[in-house]
Amino acid sequence: MNNRAIHYGWYIVAAGTLCIFASIGMGRFAIGMLLPAMGESLSLTYSQMGLISTGNFVGYLVAVLFCGFFNKKLGSRRLIFLALLVTGISMFLIGRAGGFATILLLYIVTGMGSGAANVPMMTLTASWFGSSKRGKATGFVVIGSGFAILLAGKLVPFLNRFGGIHGWRLSWQVLGAMVLGVAFICLLVLRNDPREKGLEPLGRRDPADLNKDAPHLPEKEAPLRRQDIFHMGAIYFLFGYTYVIYATFIVTTLIQERGFSEATAGNFWAWVGFLSLFSGPIFGSLSDRVGRKASLVTVFFIQAIAYLLVALKLPPAFLYLSIGCYGIVAWSIPSIMSALVGDLAGPRRATGVFGFITFIFAMGQIAGPGIAGVLAEKTGSFSTSFLMAAIFALAAVVLTSLLPKPAGKRG
Repeated sequence: MNNRAIHYGWYIVAAGTLCIFASIGMGRFAIGMLLPAMGESLSLTYSQMGLISTGNFVGYLVAVLFCGFFNKKLGSRRLIFLALLVTGISMFLIGRAGGFATILLLYIVTGMGSGAANVPMMTLTASWFGSSKRGKATGFVVIGSGFAILLAGKLVPFLNRFGGIHGWRLSWQVLGAMVLGVAFICLLVLRNDPREKGLEPLGRRDPADLNKDAPHLPEKEAPLRRQDIFHMGAIYFLFGYTYVIYATFIVTTLIQERGFSEATAGNFWAWVGFLSLFSGPIFGSLSDRVGRKASLVTVFFIQAIAYLLVALKLPPAFLYLSIGCYGIVAWSIPSIMSALVGDLAGPRRATGVFGFITFIFAMGQIAGPGIAGVLAEKTGSFSTSFLMAAIFALAAVVLTSLLPKPAGKRG
């Protein structure tokens, strides 16, 4: 084994952070900053703007269905590179699009690229890290989204002003070019397996890890059951359903229902981006120490508090607490779920299983905002929607407590 001061797995993590920054951060979370100027320039209706955002989720949903197949054919490294190319090129072309239909089609393609890059990247760490380090590694990977939120919040307004009436086009093209740059960095740095570098995975490994190359597991280490996969999928669905309600409507709630200025509400969201940088590393590392189950229960409970504090229309100080609770756990669940899949399924099957539960997660992302919006229209407030999110997060606490134990782990 090659002895190095820094294990190459951490270079995989660094490239992975950039991959999530580009695919999910730029490909999805930057849209909130771009829609207002784009909508005004092209005279888009609120319905059309909503459909553009939904189109991205639909593209993501389609992509994750086929990630396992293409990952086997191409390997994670090439699949991530090609997916980021698709993401970057489609974003660049949106900056040259002339109307709603073209933008919708291109943004669906952006979503497909985002999903096809995200799933194999999130599971690549299962090959490079043993179970004792896996949560920490994936925790650092997911903070790329937080960096993207922070950067988009500052860069997009500057580019919009610099480019004048068509500044939003410049913003799309610059962000697209950044994604293309990340694609080539990932191609240079990523490797599919530690053996390509003459290394072993970093950290202690469990039986599922040690049998990843065996055609059949021993009888005492039964393959992952179908009901366990659906169990994880149900938990991930509830995360997708609830977190996106908050992400979509908290700024609107602050402005329209609580009387905050747009600048103040924007600062609230910037704090989410900052705090989210700590979410993955803190709770991913915690899951390595106390187990995936206990960590997921803790995170979902904190999220339920965040949603409830908004739903109850408490004094403004409680809104700051809500933002803090949401931000500090923002990206922790994807990192823990990725590590959990690696623990239960083993690295050999991780991409296919994680792709499937991410498909279920994506359905939650599509359903959540639509149902929350209907509730808000009927009640005249988003309070009921946030209350629903809190109840669903508590349901996730219950489901998580019923998770099976990975072989050789505490949970």
